[in-house]
Amino acid sequence: MSTAALASRKYSFGNYRTYLAAIAFIGGNIVVPQLCHLIPNGGLMFLPIYFFTLVAAFRCGWKVGLLTAVLSPVVNCLLFGMPPVASLPAILVKSLTLVAAVELISRKMDFSLLSVALAVLAYQLVGMTVEFFMDFNFMHAIQDIRIGWPGILIQIVCGYLVIKALQRK
Repeated sequence: MSTAALASRKYSFGNYRTYLAAIAFIGGNIVVPQLCHLIPNGGLMFLPIYFFTLVAAFRCGWKVGLLTAVLSPVVNCLLFGMPPVASLPAILVKSLTLVAAVELISRKMDFSLLSVALAVLAYQLVGMTVEFFMDFNFMHAIQDIRIGWPGILIQIVCGYLVIKALQRK
């Protein structure tokens, strides 16, 4: 049975584990961005709001991933004003695309560094396209690639390592 199928059994919306896991990942998506924002342009450079969404979706499936994807940026915005309200639509599109990409990739292939890279590439491509059509500004649309490439690499490499470590438990 695939990891996606196992996760969908274990983490249902009627199971308290789903919400406990989501709270843990949302907590990560609150703490890590705050630390990154201590560095000038750290949020833009490291793209931290997506890291635990990636881990949640691969480790626990789309339901925990969905809760993490939606609640992380909204809670951060409400508590800290980051991301700014104007950025929420694009961030939510990217976060939700990330969860959908992980779910589709998990159904088609085994977990690997390649599967993580494909999920990150998918959400970035969709996100860039949506951002371009939101304000027709090409430089703004490719900002995650221009400035956030370290974060993309961190998501792929560290995301893979963290998910792999969590799978052993």
